[in-house]
Amino acid sequence: MSYLLKTLTKKQEVDSLIRSTIDKVLVLRFGRASDTVCLLLDDVLAKTAREVSNFAAIALVDIDSEDIQVYVKYFDITLIPSTVFFFNAHHMKMDSGTADHTKWVGAFQQKQDFIDVVEAIFRGAMKGKLIVSCPLPPERIPKYQLLYKDV
Repeated sequence: MSYLLKTLTKKQEVDSLIRSTIDKVLVLRFGRASDTVCLLLDDVLAKTAREVSNFAAIALVDIDSEDIQVYVKYFDITLIPSTVFFFNAHHMKMDSGTADHTKWVGAFQQKQDFIDVVEAIFRGAMKGKLIVSCPLPPERIPKYQLLYKDV
């Protein structure tokens, strides 16, 4: 389903999209088109793109592109898929009970889960918040462990 969504491979494309998306949540999925979990997430994103089009824009970012490595390092994308949210060029964070509030790691289990998360981020952003609480119950939030190297 990744062919249905805009795929970004250059840093300039990502920069331009972040700056030009106004009054909408920008959803950037960092991953590979060949990864099975990314394909599951892409399916959910493609199916919900029309439903959230009034308050969100969705794009895919290819992490294998050399030009994108700046963002991969900046957002510490070590697990894929990782989804990062922006609103009016501000990085939006979400407290989902995991150690990392800067991004959503893993796929959404259902279309409604994704819609609920984007809607919560949009509502929080419209109130001027930079971090919002996750509206999903803990059992529907992907679990992962962070491993710190050279700490």
